[in-house]
Amino acid sequence: MNLHEFQARELFGRYGIPFVAGEVAETPAAVRAIAERLAGPVVVKAQVHSGGRGKAGGVKVARDAADAAAHAARIFSLTIQGLPVRRVLVVPAVDIASECYLGVIIDRAAQRPVVIASAAGGVDIEEVAARTPDRIHRVTVDPRYGLLPHQAMALAFRLYDDLAKVRAAAEIARQLYAAFTGLGASLAEINPLAMTTDGRVVALDAKLVVDDNELPARPDIAALRDSSAEAPSEQRARDAGLSFIQLKGTVGCCVNGAGLAMATMDLVKFYGGEPANFLDIGGSSNPQKVVDALEIITADPAVRAILFNIFGGITRCDDVANGIVEATGRLSLTVPLVIRLTGTNEEAAIEILTRAGFSALTDMDQAVERAVALASR
Repeated sequence: MNLHEFQARELFGRYGIPFVAGEVAETPAAVRAIAERLAGPVVVKAQVHSGGRGKAGGVKVARDAADAAAHAARIFSLTIQGLPVRRVLVVPAVDIASECYLGVIIDRAAQRPVVIASAAGGVDIEEVAARTPDRIHRVTVDPRYGLLPHQAMALAFRLYDDLAKVRAAAEIARQLYAAFTGLGASLAEINPLAMTTDGRVVALDAKLVVDDNELPARPDIAALRDSSAEAPSEQRARDAGLSFIQLKGTVGCCVNGAGLAMATMDLVKFYGGEPANFLDIGGSSNPQKVVDALEIITADPAVRAILFNIFGGITRCDDVANGIVEATGRLSLTVPLVIRLTGTNEEAAIEILTRAGFSALTDMDQAVERAVALASR
């Protein structure tokens, strides 16, 4: 679950991370009132679940209250990566001497958290890693002990030369790691971590992604979800109990099981296509899930072919087949459908599909290759 910057700031603040205080507004008039209270230059920042806000015009420095209201009016008219701006964060502008990056993620290969630091902050860290990988510094953390003081200091020395600044940054790194573990996060980052011209080390931005599997144990964080800031397709998939991630390709994928879904997307790429989504209907034998899945996929105008790839174990192939027949009866499909079914009740499923005028394959490579070919026409 993604959180807005203002929410991440509040949660990080509980762990002692220093921020420049700000307020949230939903109208230009409210922005003006906040800027008047702050009595000085301010920064108006769009609150959307998206990176690249600055490049999209969603972050502006304002000289005074009137300037802040004018910037806010323009920001509220923006749609950033498909997400309309409904809130902005207003914070005092600070004089920055330097900007760094500090973050914590899960390294899936090492199966441990990794703390990342770079003196090249304030820009996309992926861009820094691609162009100047030597400026990215990492520490793999043993979760039994957490981020140890000497590890935090070693990272901080990569950011600053002055010992006082090093100690401040090391403390913030340990606080960020504590927030990462305490909040059940899969990503926690500060970009930029700034040194001001008066010598303070403060966080100027915050990003937090909480692992969905942690939410049942953290109802207070789950209550922070802003469904209006999520893509409608992802919200609908969550409500239907489906694992869904929107991508930018043309081959819509409906698969049972996360591993098979990843393998399917790899094959789509192998045969020259681009997956339009990750969609896992799970191990359920509920035909309604198939109906919901197909409706979500067909709502994406970029999809030019749909691939069902089902390996029946717990999931029964005949239930999936019934779901396909039911869904296609409700919808007016305008794109071709490729079906691969194998496993539990495979023969019954093929019979159901044949009666409805569909054909089904049993070979995965053949099905994926056909779907890619159809999507490229």
